[in-house]
Amino acid sequence: MERNELYPVFLKVSQLNILIVGGGNVGLEKLTFMLKSSPNAQVEMLAPEFLPETLELAKKHQVKITKDVYDKSYLEGRHMVIATTDKVDVNEQVYHDCRERHILVNVADNPPFCDFYMGGIVTKGNVKVAISTNGKSPTTAKRLRQFFEDVIPENIDDLVKNLNEFRKTIKGDFEEKVETLNEFTKGLVSKKKE
Repeated sequence: MERNELYPVFLKVSQLNILIVGGGNVGLEKLTFMLKSSPNAQVEMLAPEFLPETLELAKKHQVKITKDVYDKSYLEGRHMVIATTDKVDVNEQVYHDCRERHILVNVADNPPFCDFYMGGIVTKGNVKVAISTNGKSPTTAKRLRQFFEDVIPENIDDLVKNLNEFRKTIKGDFEEKVETLNEFTKGLVSKKKE
């Protein structure tokens, strides 16, 4: 069986400098996805033209809108770039320019030109679950997201907050604390009967 070797991380995009190149439907989709998960993301969008919905969303979230064609000078100071134009040559140029500068880059719908993928995300308070299909099936990630939204209880955030307070009261070294929390929370996961 093929194995997903991606390394999952949760980025503090409110502290990163992000550029989305492209102002069409795909650019709007990527911006919406990011802002849904991280409403304070620091994003600039670059394109000659933008959809009215993109401009409206950008205004609500302090997203900087720049009406211009892509030039590598726009990569200065970026941590992450997402290329979403309908021009394959522009997207691939963005990729190569980012790679030269060691900037993480994602070219939408072009897995070989991606350092990372944006998978399905389920958020319930402080709990966030990310789902990856290794870039092979966004539809499967979407269905899994819907499944987890249904099965993760709405009060999971209360549990997380209570466990955080409990964790502060536990005495001992790191390993002892982990052991105590593991014992305390093992009832959260029901084991299969053999």
